[in-house]
Amino acid sequence: MNKSKLAIGLLVVGTLTVVFGTVLVFVGPIIIDNQIVKNLVIDPKNEMSYTMWKDVPVPFFMTVYFFNVLNPTEVLAGEKPMVEQRGPYVYRKHIQKRNITFHPNHTVSYLEYRSYFFEPSMSVGNESDVVTIPNMLVLGAAVMMENLPFAVRLMISTTFKTFKEGPFLTKSVGKLMWGYDSKLVDFLNKWLPGMLPSTGKFGLFAEFNNSNTGLFTIHTGKDDIRLIHKVDSWNGLTKLTNWKTPQCNMINGTAGQMWPPFITKESTLPFYSPDACRSLEMVYQREGIMEGIPLYRYVAPKTLFANGSDYAPNEGFCPCRQSGLLNVSSCRSNSPVFISHPHFYNADPVLLDYVQGLQPTEDQHGLFIDIHPETGVPLNVSIRLQLNLYMKKVSGITETGKISEVMMPMMWFEENGYIDGEILTTFHTNLVLLPMVMVYMQYCFIVLGLATILGVVLLYYRNKIRCERTVIQDTNGSEQTPLLQHWVDTHR
Repeated sequence: MNKSKLAIGLLVVGTLTVVFGTVLVFVGPIIIDNQIVKNLVIDPKNEMSYTMWKDVPVPFFMTVYFFNVLNPTEVLAGEKPMVEQRGPYVYRKHIQKRNITFHPNHTVSYLEYRSYFFEPSMSVGNESDVVTIPNMLVLGAAVMMENLPFAVRLMISTTFKTFKEGPFLTKSVGKLMWGYDSKLVDFLNKWLPGMLPSTGKFGLFAEFNNSNTGLFTIHTGKDDIRLIHKVDSWNGLTKLTNWKTPQCNMINGTAGQMWPPFITKESTLPFYSPDACRSLEMVYQREGIMEGIPLYRYVAPKTLFANGSDYAPNEGFCPCRQSGLLNVSSCRSNSPVFISHPHFYNADPVLLDYVQGLQPTEDQHGLFIDIHPETGVPLNVSIRLQLNLYMKKVSGITETGKISEVMMPMMWFEENGYIDGEILTTFHTNLVLLPMVMVYMQYCFIVLGLATILGVVLLYYRNKIRCERTVIQDTNGSEQTPLLQHWVDTHR
């Protein structure tokens, strides 16, 4: 009887274990997803995720390359520009959100400040390196003024000469990046206020350092996790006014640092970039793994900077030139400035014919985001953009000489960041190892339960066969020794 009870008990335990494991197969992913949702919501109570969102502790860098013009005199004579890439000049980027304000409608507003610190050990060269690039103040203004009366253009040319501003600048990297004193800039800011984007020193990144990217209001995800990090408004605007169509003026996606969780291969990664003055969108390319963490790689589609002729939805970003160029003059004081991928990667091949010294490749010049699909957290990001100046000869402005019409690359930069160190370890433990342990546990329960049931069944059949053999042996024995059996029966 004891053995029978033990067998029944083991059978019940095995069955319950199988049931529990089977339930975990269906309930486990729900538990994991609920835990992800709970921990991702932008809330000071979520200490780890909130701290990561607020201070962005992962290493961020801005890497800058200048296109040093080797033949400025020949360019003024109408010859093709020849450039050499100089750099990289690497800056550590510190990001911090301030003025954080939560609202009753499950949104939060903040100003994100950024500051840059030169990293000599990661750079090839120093900020004191001298390079030659086109003078935006002269060649950019010339294109802006080409439709003004000839007398006005002559006066502008005289102004350039008065302040000793030529068509090309030869200055240190530091001054070109963060600004230099210019009497022409002081003159323009005094007599033509608002013409230039900055009122102090003039530099390509002068307005970036120790500044904010505007007032963002984003969803916290508390009411709907699908909305988390999505932009509700920027500087109070729910749509832009720079472009010509409602679609191009839309503020789509997130602020570009995180995305909603549970991303699929069919998902896209839209985000709004104040520096590009528009929303951008990345598309899925492939799967990958980073330090044991699964990821999806997203890249820029070829249509991102395509012109309106090649991709109709981009018509609103025109006036356009060749595909691969984004005209940002409407948000850059009407200066003829264009954004592209570095070295005109993914652009119309004719742009490469205008300039010597460019060699585009996907590995070095394509932009990408490696993202953990379950959480929407980027693991490795590289956003690469090139700044170009449209140049041409303008009659009346002698500084333009005989310059051929050309889209002139001046510099390109890469903003990249990646998770590493303690944060990577914590991320891997909480979001990879623990879910993996749960998956293994549910199958272990099923296997253990089935093994227990199988063991009980085998034991049952083994005992049954043994009993049958015993009966047969006893029967055979009674036939061979009838006297012994008679003696046993008699003496009972």
